[in-house]
Amino acid sequence: MSEDLWTPHALGDPELSPPHTSAPGSVTLIIPTFNEAGNIRELLARLGAALPAHLPCEVLFVDDSTDDTPAVIEKAARECAFPVSVLHRESAGGGLGGAVVEGLGRAATDWIVVMDADLQHPPHLVPELVGEGERTGADLVVASRYIAGGSRAGLAGSYRIAVSRGATWLTKGLFPRALRGISDPMSGFFAIRRAAVTAEALRPLGYKILLELAVRCRPAEVAEVPFVFQDRYSGESKSTAREGMRFLAHLAALRSASTPARMIGFGLIGLSGFVPNLLALWALTRAGMNYLAAEVVANQAGVLWNFLLIETLLFRDRRHHRRRADRVGRFALLANADLLLRIPLIAVFVARLGMAVLPATALALVTTFVLRFAATEALVYLPRRAVRTNRS
Repeated sequence: MSEDLWTPHALGDPELSPPHTSAPGSVTLIIPTFNEAGNIRELLARLGAALPAHLPCEVLFVDDSTDDTPAVIEKAARECAFPVSVLHRESAGGGLGGAVVEGLGRAATDWIVVMDADLQHPPHLVPELVGEGERTGADLVVASRYIAGGSRAGLAGSYRIAVSRGATWLTKGLFPRALRGISDPMSGFFAIRRAAVTAEALRPLGYKILLELAVRCRPAEVAEVPFVFQDRYSGESKSTAREGMRFLAHLAALRSASTPARMIGFGLIGLSGFVPNLLALWALTRAGMNYLAAEVVANQAGVLWNFLLIETLLFRDRRHHRRRADRVGRFALLANADLLLRIPLIAVFVARLGMAVLPATALALVTTFVLRFAATEALVYLPRRAVRTNRS
């Protein structure tokens, strides 16, 4: 992967290039794009008609396109009365959410508005979002489909409506405090004060960047503005089953951000590992393998299952600290060492402490679980310490 993923292109009149310092009430519109060439000209035309002359505003496209979208932006920008720029990413790390975070790191204005390029988010609401924030003192203003005056009319088909509604219920159930006052956490259309954003704390996966901002940055005050979700102006929806899986993985990563939550998730994943373990044991013994050897091999099936889930759901953002083979080896060693430690612990609890076998076994399971969780975090997923060299 290239270290420099972004190539900035200043577009339009040089005198209209993005300012280095922010004016009071200034706005940066961050618009992530992926093959949206057919929407750009109309989007910029509608923004030009909607943005009041007194509002200091610039548009930043963060582009992951494989078509001619950047060239279309360059041509259309020449007709705009406001600054337009584009950052083209050669590698689309983090998907749409990663694109927005890159834009957040570049913005230097009081307000940041995030919207899609397909015109399902009506441009005329941009001044209203910022105005609502200024009027109420809110740090985050969400364009919502689920308050009076809002509508999800642009969602095509009952299936997408059901998925959107189900995702909304799920996220609000998982994060009731962080999403208090937000009726539409799946919205991709919102305004946030730059001062409320801690870009380095964000680790987005997929396209639900509002959820990431609300959970990790915790804006103090939230307001909402109703909006009617429009039909796409051009092109096709980017929502796919793969994006749905990325969304679920993102939810798991957000929910497991704290140590107690990760420990609970670690335990639940460990329990789920009994299923592949038992299935492998059944298959191996049916094939004629000795039951003791089958127990050892089948345990590795559970270990592999647990490793894959833990990698995906609990420690996705820490995987780059070690090579995959190193992580697998360490995880397997710790998981199998758990078996070797448990038996001596049970013997100590029974012989030295006078405990009955069942309570001793339960206590040994809890003890080794806590130790294995701590060891997994420390030895598999924490960054390696830099090697210090002594200089004479």
